[in-house]
Amino acid sequence: MGKERTDLLQGTLDLMVLKTLETMGPLHGYGIARRIEQVSEDALILNQGTIYPALLRLEQRGWIKAEWGVSESNRRARFYSLLRLGRKQIEKETENWQRVAATMARFLAPSN
Repeated sequence: MGKERTDLLQGTLDLMVLKTLETMGPLHGYGIARRIEQVSEDALILNQGTIYPALLRLEQRGWIKAEWGVSESNRRARFYSLLRLGRKQIEKETENWQRVAATMARFLAPSN
């Protein structure tokens, strides 16, 4: 039938956006969404109603900044880039996800 789509846990999109900007450098919202889809091997599909509120939230928290520029298709677009506070947040969120993953691994491991 095809791949199942995965629902995002609250907070995961923020970390994915931050990591995408850390890896790729400044990108517009559409580019960020497509990169997340690519890395997830299309398990995640992000629409405008998902990505743009997340970008606004991250900008309001001071983790990213937005500047107007011109896209590769010669259209005006907002390009987002990672700020120092965003880099610090990546570290915090990564540690948190490692704890969550380790906890889940204990639940999923065969019991002795």
